[in-house]
Amino acid sequence: MARQHALPPNLAPRLIGRNAAAAYVSLAPNTFDSLVRDGRMPKPRILTSGRKAWDVRLLDLAVDELPLDGEDILDVDRGWDD
Repeated sequence: MARQHALPPNLAPRLIGRNAAAAYVSLAPNTFDSLVRDGRMPKPRILTSGRKAWDVRLLDLAVDELPLDGEDILDVDRGWDD
């Protein structure tokens, strides 16, 4: 987290770690991992051989694709094919 202190206060980080990504989409880290595995959340970017991070923009897009409460999940999966 110390690396983020170098950013100006008005500039949010573009890439965030696993725990922050899970918190960003209001999930526990293990639940977030499950959604990444099944494709509902994006895979991380590889920064170095030992460091991965999630792109906030891709997380936003994934959240936009989640069904709304009361919405038929099959309707969401169909997209434009009515």
